[in-house]
Amino acid sequence: MNIKNSKSIFQFFLMIGFMAALTSCDKPAKKSENKTTKATVYPSDVIPFMDEWKILCGDGTASKDLVNFENKDYFYVSNDGTTNWVVYKTPNSGITSRTSSNTRTELGQKKYWKPMEGGKLTGTAKVMHVSTTGDARVAASYAVVVGQIHGNDGHENEPLKIFYKKFPGHKKGSLYWNYEINTEGDNSGRWDFSTAVWGYDMSVIGSSPTTYPEEPSDGIALGEEFSYEINVYEGIMYLTFTSEGHETKKFTKNLLKSEFSKKEDIPQQILTLYASIGRDGVEKENAYAGELQNFKQGAYNQTNGKNPEDNLVWYTGSETYDGDIAKQYANGCFAEVWFKEATVGAGTAPN
Repeated sequence: MNIKNSKSIFQFFLMIGFMAALTSCDKPAKKSENKTTKATVYPSDVIPFMDEWKILCGDGTASKDLVNFENKDYFYVSNDGTTNWVVYKTPNSGITSRTSSNTRTELGQKKYWKPMEGGKLTGTAKVMHVSTTGDARVAASYAVVVGQIHGNDGHENEPLKIFYKKFPGHKKGSLYWNYEINTEGDNSGRWDFSTAVWGYDMSVIGSSPTTYPEEPSDGIALGEEFSYEINVYEGIMYLTFTSEGHETKKFTKNLLKSEFSKKEDIPQQILTLYASIGRDGVEKENAYAGELQNFKQGAYNQTNGKNPEDNLVWYTGSETYDGDIAKQYANGCFAEVWFKEATVGAGTAPN
């Protein structure tokens, strides 16, 4: 090949390379695959008051710092398609607190107060599940506590527990609240007086382990939203319950002066319900006056695996799968409560 032809060939390939370079410059640069991970939404993002609380979960996990805290099996956020909700979930059998044989995934207020000092707790919730196993004769079966005032002096009794309960096969359940007497003397005679909000009070039970009362006509269904306000002001507890499609209910209870300080004051509900376990105590005349209290909120499961024949009020004989939490969750042996709003603060003068 002569020098002239070699030069021509070189110029030809040089021109092709130059044109290819121009073409590649005209093409848009390939976008880098910059995948971003969606940030976790914590319960404290949904209900900002979490710095006021500590928590005990159904497996015994405890924490005093709930800002940016979650537990995927017990305490986390779920979205129902439109709204974020804080989920409290707990099995029938797990690790319990010092003062109870029932499991809970429940907030405990860090601040303590006396009835005269007062305090206020609100919550907007829906109960998504209660245990489907239990004994219909036992008042505590198929129930979960969604808010309470807990005593921290003396007997450490509870002047308020707000319950939701639904019998298997029923569409509607009941919301009711209990007042536990602050027993005079030892605490072996204590009992709860129960008041219905919508549906039944605690004393309505089945006639056999698997025979249920009629479904309450004015009850509230699983997944149905409701709100409560607990307002303790100058020793008086004011309760308000609201839910769309239901009558608003209000109640008042004196925490400084007992209605149950004499044997003749014991209501018939108590004489009937507690007869089998012999509890017929009376209350201190000044009730909970001067004793430290705090609020609790979440899912305090009332269903357990204890033998009903030993206590037909509180021992529900539920299935617990020997404490295997995964099996309990898979077979309906748990309680689950969702909250979308809640506040805590000082008590206020009632309207």
